Parts: sequence; structure tokens; C-alpha cells
Amino acid sequence: MTDFWAGYRSPGFFDELFDAHGAPRDGARELTGQLEAFGPEELANRRAAADLAIKSTGITFTVYSDAGMIDRAWPFDVLPRTIAEHEWRRVSDGLRQRVSALNRFIADLYGDQRIIADGVLPRAVLDQSVNFRPECVGMRPPGDIWAHICGSDLVRDGNGEFHVLEDNLRVPSGVSYMVENRLVSKRVFPELFERHRILPVDDYPSELLDALNALSPRTGITPNVALLSPGVYNSAFFEHVWLAGQMGAELVQGTDLYVDRDDCVYARTIYGPQRVDVIYRRVDDLFLDPDVFRSDSMLGTPGLMRA
Repeated sequence: MTDFWAGYRSPGFFDELFDAHGAPRDGARELTGQLEAFGPEELANRRAAADLAIKSTGITFTVYSDAGMIDRAWPFDVLPRTIAEHEWRRVSDGLRQRVSALNRFIADLYGDQRIIADGVLPRAVLDQSVNFRPECVGMRPPGDIWAHICGSDLVRDGNGEFHVLEDNLRVPSGVSYMVENRLVSKRVFPELFERHRILPVDDYPSELLDALNALSPRTGITPNVALLSPGVYNSAFFEHVWLAGQMGAELVQGTDLYVDRDDCVYARTIYGPQRVDVIYRRVDDLFLDPDVFRSDSMLGTPGLMRA
């Protein structure tokens, strides 16, 4: 390891690029060599180019603690993180297993609750949970899938082993930033993508759309998918707009939808009512349907839970 990396290392933390002896880790050898070849000045220029790309693209997030809820440019670490394929395959397999277990856990809690009867989970823990929705007990979602999308936050320990910090199952956000980060990296470091075989991430919107289409109650037609957003003041609104555009889905708010007498959901459009087959909701549970949850909610749609 050369002195070039001295300012980029954080003693006491797991180093993604170098091992304890200062040698590049598996999968990072070519990367570190290429970055050293750039030198400090060129790397600074690439960092400035990345900041400019983010500003020109309009990638932002909202900080609620700031006065006026200011939109800020998305922070971007110009140094890419590389994970060897064999290591990532193990993580990927583990996450698939984990989301399957989580779905079975949720299905049991809203179903037979055998995990409580068997003494694995104390009843008091469930009774004290602020996220448990008694209104959903006995429901059977299509395919018995409760969590179609899971955002698991991964961290490394001091030895480099991956651990799950938490699982976000209700309205996980952030995937648009992941894809945009990759696009910025391609623009700023095209050389790295020419010399490395990097697994793609830009197919996420199409895979998400396929998963949503599979939930449609109507067969033989192209489903009409809508993304339900709380609106422009939500911190993830950039992502809502981005995903809806990438999938070709309608971006709607609660007031854009209504449940008709046939218990089907319709969107109000300039062309008249249009039936909605699948809703990808980015609204928290308690705000979905004022008839079932919070009666003062202005973000949801009355009757949505019965549709």
C-alpha cells in the first residue's frame, strides 16, 4: 500500500480495500491500482465531476430537521466499494432465505400465531408492538406474500463479516439512489467498468414491475400499476417519481384514487376513471385507509382495505 491511501483510511474500522497487512483485498486489486494511477489531483477532478452530475440530474433528498424541509443534493462517495462475486453470492443467498423466513413469520402472526403458542415469541412482545395491525388479522394476501419488497441494511464487523442491521419491510426506500449512484460512477469512472465485470443493478425497475404485475387480479391484460405516494413533501419523493417513470406506472396520491361500488380501485384521470389493478404503496400503514386506520388521514383512500 502506498502513501496515496493514507488520507482515505479510517483506523479502527474494517477497510474495504486493504487487509491488515496493507495488501489489496480480493476483488480490489485492479481498482486500487487504477485509482493510484489517477493520482490525487485527477481523483479530485473526478469527485467534482460526480458532484456536478448529481446536481445536474437533480438527485435530492429532504431533511425534515431543517427549517423549511430543504432538498439537498445526494451525498456521493467517489471511491467505489467492491465486493468479490463469491462473497456477494453468499450474502445474496442469505438474504433470499431471510426474506422467505420474514414472510412466514408475518403470515403466522396474522394467522394461526403458532410462534406464540409454541412459546417462541412472548405474547407481550406482540401486544406492545406499535407496528402490529390487529385490523389485518385473518387476511390472506395473494400468494401468501406479505412483504414483496425488503430493504435489509447490511453492516460489516471488524472481521469483515456481513450482518443485518435491520429489515425494512413496510415502505423501504433508497433503491433509486443505488441505481443513480451506479450511473454516476459509470460517467465518472468509465475505465473501471471497462476493466471489471460488475453485476448490473439497472434492471431493478423492470424486476419490480414484473413482481407487481404478478399480483394483478385480472389475467390476460397488461395490469395498470399505480405508485401511491404521500406527495412532494415526502423525503423519498424523488424516488417515487423516479420509480414511477422507470416502470411506466401512474404516480398518484390518495385523493387521486377512489373505491367504487364494485370494490375495485379507480384513478381519476383527464380521460375519466381508470381501473387500477395493483398499487405499489409508499404510504405508511396507518395512513392508507381512513375508514380502517387513522380517520384524520388525508394521504390514503377510503375503502382501500376492502378493495
